[in-house]
Amino acid sequence: MSALHRLITALAPLVPALRTLAPRPVSAAERLAAFPTSGLPLSCPVDIRWNGHQIPFVEAETDGDLAVALGLVHAHLRGGQIALMKRVAQGRLSEIAGPVARDIDHALRILDYSHAADTVIDRMPQDSRAFAEAFVTGVNAYHALERAPPPEFALLGLRHEPYTLRDMWSIGRLAGSDINWVAYFGLLRDRGTPGFAEAWARTLKAGANAVTSFASDGQQAALATLLTATGRTGSNSVAVAASHSATGGAMIASDPHLALSLPNLWVVAGMRSPGYHMAGLMVPGMPFVAVGRSLHLAWGGTNMRAASSDLYDVKALPEADIASRETVIRTRFWRSARRKVRRTRFGPIISDAKVARSRPGDTIALRWIGHEATDEVTALLRAGRATTPEDFRAALAGFGVSAQNMLVAGANGRIGQIMAATLPVRTRFPPADPVLDAGDPETHWHGLVDAPALPWIADPPDGVLATANNRPTDTALPVGFFFSADERVRRLYSLLRSKDRLTPEDLAALQADTVSPDSGALARRLVEAIRGAGIGSDQAAFLDRLAGWDGDYATGSTGAPAFEALLHHLVPRVYGAETIDAMPRLMVQWNAITAFLADDLAALAPDRRRQVLAEAVGLAAIDAGPIPSWGEMHRMRVAHILANLPLLGRFFVFGDYPTGGSRETPMKTAHGLVRGRHNATYGSMARHVADMSDPDSSWVTLFGGQDGWLGSEGLTDQIPLWRERRSIRLPLRPETVAREFPTLIRLSPR
Repeated sequence: MSALHRLITALAPLVPALRTLAPRPVSAAERLAAFPTSGLPLSCPVDIRWNGHQIPFVEAETDGDLAVALGLVHAHLRGGQIALMKRVAQGRLSEIAGPVARDIDHALRILDYSHAADTVIDRMPQDSRAFAEAFVTGVNAYHALERAPPPEFALLGLRHEPYTLRDMWSIGRLAGSDINWVAYFGLLRDRGTPGFAEAWARTLKAGANAVTSFASDGQQAALATLLTATGRTGSNSVAVAASHSATGGAMIASDPHLALSLPNLWVVAGMRSPGYHMAGLMVPGMPFVAVGRSLHLAWGGTNMRAASSDLYDVKALPEADIASRETVIRTRFWRSARRKVRRTRFGPIISDAKVARSRPGDTIALRWIGHEATDEVTALLRAGRATTPEDFRAALAGFGVSAQNMLVAGANGRIGQIMAATLPVRTRFPPADPVLDAGDPETHWHGLVDAPALPWIADPPDGVLATANNRPTDTALPVGFFFSADERVRRLYSLLRSKDRLTPEDLAALQADTVSPDSGALARRLVEAIRGAGIGSDQAAFLDRLAGWDGDYATGSTGAPAFEALLHHLVPRVYGAETIDAMPRLMVQWNAITAFLADDLAALAPDRRRQVLAEAVGLAAIDAGPIPSWGEMHRMRVAHILANLPLLGRFFVFGDYPTGGSRETPMKTAHGLVRGRHNATYGSMARHVADMSDPDSSWVTLFGGQDGWLGSEGLTDQIPLWRERRSIRLPLRPETVAREFPTLIRLSPR
């Protein structure tokens, strides 16, 4: 959705739709009254029970009816969001925003999220295809019967279109976009510039960290070595075995990290039918539970930041090897535009997109696992029916994007970690240059490997597992190089191992932890350097704030603002730049700062080091002086995505409050190098905890709420819970569901 965030700021021409800017408040009762209950494409009646936060539990006599009802629920709660995601995935934002979106649309059409959709759909097993088709039927049935479209339709000029399996696949591929592209596309223009080779080498060194989630099994490592010989990067999740649990059951806790805007990018649901009995977090428009639990297993995961893509220099390819077509970009308020889309056997030519910002003359293609015929829908539907870690791993065969470190916790007390990914077999890795030579056969992919052939672990000796976008394990098969910094996973393991027996409350507290060990260590080294250089005597109060800080980004921390202001001014000066924006992107990544800043500062000539420190301390003291605490500096804005509209955005801001956390704390609320008041824009935006000792012991909270309807009380009703670290129970026992989900609507067949 990052392209949407960049684009939405250009929607000023939509002023005439002012009547939709402040939609009237809508109660939960009114929203449920709008749900169609008769004339539906069902074979039997279906019951949907709702709790006070508009979370549904669907009870159906057949799996097909369950799928239809889930489609109805998704359309009811997130119809506007699904419509917008579909247009993003198809590169149709110009139909909403006008000509300012054409370059983004061109890039999206080059990425071609639906490239493999028809092949995948044709190959789907009958059971999963039938379930997916029934879900699509439910979405379309809702829109055919709804009283009025979502409020934002009038503002954005949207009309309902039939939802299809192809649309589902496009949205799924959009959600599975390779997180490494952000870094890749930022590198294209810098290639060949002075210092780029060193910056790239440092990136590889910082990303190839030593901390892994589990130790690789010898036989599995040997298999990976054999595969290599024959051919050639947000979230937290922890699992606790029954042996380490105070409740006697295995436990799991997951908190996905995504954009902090409304509506939330997850929708919560429970369900029971002959084939499915589970509850958890679903992607709007998709028919599976991605994070949740059944009677047998609970599961969650984190983005593996796997190297699922390669860039290729294809300028030497003969013209006959490049397929070219013209695409028409229909444009609101303006005439249509025609753009060229080119594709090679190494993937689409992304350098044709202006937003890729490559160097003049470059012809660069992107090969991505998401353009292969992998089937995530089938994999996750089958995973929801798995009963053991082994079953869960087998179910993930064919899962491609985005690659996930999946954790499982079983009702029998066991836990495990599975690499849910399809990865290419490469000869050389990591690359000396991020753009490979398409003419060199050793740079080509030599087959694909998926979950059943990748390393995994079950029943670790100490009874705990944690993953936080770190390198999953040691393996000879190339996995990735843009992994997250180590500190989150180290902090998670430290907290997990701090007690002999853990409770669900301990896991909930872990999700709210705001400590960054590496920030505290770096602050101490910088204080030593400042005092060692004999400066800062006139900034005693500032240095006392910094020296007394332990790396905790709690809301009331006085040291965190001092540390962040110092980094903002120090980092560019150490590397000879005037501002942060003037630095190479690779050098301002948190991995690189924690790995190299203190040593690079120490390597400066004494006079230069003293000058750099004096300037940075003086400016940081001015910036941090009037800011008493981290919460005053670091804010959480509660806002709809339309809050990014110029002039009109204020109509879609619902609150602003101080928040703790930082870029790499377990409670992630990410930010850049900042020196003043700012908003967190990315981080923890859903929480899930499950205790397998009891089918009713599962809890969830969303940043915002469940209902995406503008004006609905369910859009923001979970914000108080989020701030107070409270949660909503998701039971599985029918009698508990009936008690805690008291509002019943019965759906009738045609």
